[in-house]
Amino acid sequence: MSSSENAPAGATYASAGVDIEAGDRAVELMKEWVAKTRRPEVIGGLGGFAGLFDASALKAYRRPLLATSTDGVGTKVAVAQRMDVHDTIGFDLVGMVVDDIVVCGAEPLFMTDYIACGRVVPERTAAVVKGIAQACVTAGCALSGGETAEHPGLLGPDEYDVAGAVTGVVEADALLGPDRVRPGDAVVAMASSGLHSNGYSLVRHVFLELAGWALDRDVPELGRTLGEELLEPTRIYARDCLALAAAVEVHAMSHVTGGGLAANLARVLPPTVTARLDRSTWTPQPVFGLVGELGGVAGPELEKTLNMGVGMVAVVAADAADQAVRVLSDRGVPAWIAGEVLAGDGTATLHGAHRD
Repeated sequence: MSSSENAPAGATYASAGVDIEAGDRAVELMKEWVAKTRRPEVIGGLGGFAGLFDASALKAYRRPLLATSTDGVGTKVAVAQRMDVHDTIGFDLVGMVVDDIVVCGAEPLFMTDYIACGRVVPERTAAVVKGIAQACVTAGCALSGGETAEHPGLLGPDEYDVAGAVTGVVEADALLGPDRVRPGDAVVAMASSGLHSNGYSLVRHVFLELAGWALDRDVPELGRTLGEELLEPTRIYARDCLALAAAVEVHAMSHVTGGGLAANLARVLPPTVTARLDRSTWTPQPVFGLVGELGGVAGPELEKTLNMGVGMVAVVAADAADQAVRVLSDRGVPAWIAGEVLAGDGTATLHGAHRD
């Protein structure tokens, strides 16, 4: 018997923790869901090195401006992993990126995703992509490609993280933003579905560490378990905002994410105005009060960390405010006039107390 026959087997990619076959199975499982996001402009399917989108569609624009955004979900994925529920986190990912570009009036065209995991579990990976695909359908954009990477030694076997990027287009003369905002405008608020996917480091610290609550704990104030509340998917506003901009005179929009309502609204104001918002026009969902109560979190800290029940705002012409509320309400988005724009210094301020 030769020495080579007695030698120990050499190292393989699989023995190092990377299972190429599992990755291939995951791709097969996700194809059905990705296909549901297809737009006519998408060329080819999964499996290529790049996603292709027919840009000749842009010829219909006089001066098309491309808009792009990239983001992740943050530590909300830790809740999904602990609950072993993976088909909702995609709504959080898609919402974070498509609703960032829609604020300038851009229609989301296509998205790519990136999933990094310690070990590819085909069914789990497919569930994550299923959620991303379903959210893309809601947003009206194609899921044109992505990547799943196995990182043993960097991530635990059951750990993963997700990120994504979206590209959209807006006609140059339809671009929304600070240049359009003027004193007298109204601020229309759109309700969030809950926490969305910002502030989860604080939320997890309060509920799981300080309060010591289990994710399967029934919480009467919430009408469901803590875990179900924390995994409530982010509301996706893209199509609703585009419909609003087509129906009424919209000057600017702001996606309320990290930093809270006032800070994000200030990002779309010129330095010559101030937006004054009235807290008494809405009641935040109970989860926000629980975070404050259980964690002893001061009101200003809550407001600069969490959305407090408002996921998106539109700054509209004053005479369009009532119609804006009707358009959104007819589309199933709870909306209300939350404030006004005055001459000022480029800031947004909150006044009064929330309704009980």
